[in-house]
Parts: sequence; C-alpha cells; structure tokens
Amino acid sequence: MNWLFERASLPFAAAALMLAGLAQAAPKPQVSKSQAQAIALRVAPGKIVKAEYERENGAWRWSFDVRQGARIHEIGVDAKTGKIVEDSFETPGERD
Repeated sequence: MNWLFERASLPFAAAALMLAGLAQAAPKPQVSKSQAQAIALRVAPGKIVKAEYERENGAWRWSFDVRQGARIHEIGVDAKTGKIVEDSFETPGERD
C-alpha cells in the first residue's frame, strides 16, 4: 500500500513543482503597479475596475480596465518602459 501511494504521488508532486516554477517565471516589473496605474489614468481618467500583470505578445505589461461611464477603456502599460502599448475600448461581449 505504501509503495502504491508513493508511486501515485510522484506525478502530482512533479506537476506541483512545474506549476510553482511557472508562477515564479514572471519577472519583477521595472514600472511598479502604482506607477503604471498613474500612467493609465492620465490616458483614461476614470475608475480602475481590473488590474493585471500579464505577458502579451512576448512582453510583460500592466493591463488596466478603466470604467468611464458605461464604457470600459483598456489601457496596457509596458512594465519595462512605462509606455502605452494598448489603448482601446472593450465591447460588452469582451468583458470577462
């Protein structure tokens, strides 16, 4: 029984280590979240309703959904340079 438990546990342990490695793969951003928020709000004044640090098109960025009345303005800020990399409006069907 002990042998069976050890054999069955090995794949789960390996998967947990892989997921932990993926979670740590994101580099520390050179532009902080608060700096990126200030940049985003200068471009799109409103209330930030969602913030993410994500990799898109091979680069790390801060992504903010800014509510402006009934619309959601999506602003992407490069996490290395602070430059705006996305400035678009979401349609109601795009909300997640």
